[in-house]
Amino acid sequence: MTPADYAIDWALILVVLIQLRERRLTVTSLIRPFVIAGIAVLIYLRGIPTAGNDLLLLALAAAAGLLIGTVSGQTVLMRTIPDGGVLARSGWASASFWILGMGSRFAFLIWISHGGADPVARFSAEHTITSKEAWIVALLAMAVSEVSGRALVQALRRHHLLHAAPATTLAEAV
Repeated sequence: MTPADYAIDWALILVVLIQLRERRLTVTSLIRPFVIAGIAVLIYLRGIPTAGNDLLLLALAAAAGLLIGTVSGQTVLMRTIPDGGVLARSGWASASFWILGMGSRFAFLIWISHGGADPVARFSAEHTITSKEAWIVALLAMAVSEVSGRALVQALRRHHLLHAAPATTLAEAV
C-alpha cells in the first residue's frame, strides 16, 4: 500500500468521526466525501474491466457499498434549528456502518499486501475475475457507492426536515 492509499482511507473515516459532534448539515458538508472519493477515482481508475465476472464483482461491491452507505446515512441523528438550518450528528450506529465499509476495504488492502495476494489470485481464477484492475475498480465502486448512498439519504432527510409542514398542536387544530 502506498501513502496515498492510507491517506485516502483515513480521510474518509475521519469525515464521519468528525461528525460525531453535532454540526450544521450543509451542501458543502454533503459534498466533502465526494471530493475525497473523486481523488481516489482519479488516482486509481485506469479503465473498467469487463471480461469474465469482472462486472459482477464490480456490481456486488457497489451494491454492498450502497447498502452500507444508505444505512449509515439513515442512522445519522438530525434536527432542525430555529434559524431554518439542520444539525446532524453521526451516532455510533452511523459511524460504525461507515467505518465497516471504509475499514473493510482498508483491511482487504492490507491483507493483500501482507500475504493475501495468493488466496485472492486463486479466488479470482476460480471465479473468472480476470485482473488486479477488476479488484481495484470494485473497491472504488464500493467506496463511491457508499459515499453516494450516505450523502443522498442525508440530503433527502435534510430536504424533508427543511420543507416539512410545521407541527400543529391539538389546540391549534381544533
